[in-house]
Amino acid sequence: MENFSQISAMALAYLGDAVIEIKVRELLILRGYEKSAKLNSEARKFVTAIEQSKAYLKIADVLSEEEADIFKRGKNSSHLNIPKSASPLEYKNATGFEAIFGYLHLKRDEARINELFSLAYSDIK
Repeated sequence: MENFSQISAMALAYLGDAVIEIKVRELLILRGYEKSAKLNSEARKFVTAIEQSKAYLKIADVLSEEEADIFKRGKNSSHLNIPKSASPLEYKNATGFEAIFGYLHLKRDEARINELFSLAYSDIK
């Protein structure tokens, strides 16, 4: 399917969540983490709605027009099951952020996924 406008923003976010999770797990394992408890605690620095919202703000200015449109679709989707730990804006930003990664995965654009992931999480050591 090449017409991504037919795929719901929530479906893109669902896929994007998995894409980000794999990138995080790869990064942590390559950094030498091996114990599951430590892997899980380190992963939280990347995958919470609050952290994903912060990550989005770091890439907002470098998004293509298409990526920005996908973000807006994700952010404005009607699914609002907001966790208590995040504000509505943080949750919406995180959903839009995930939608971008789902979209890029469907486009098979691994280079752009890597670029945005690196920019988004450049400050996490």
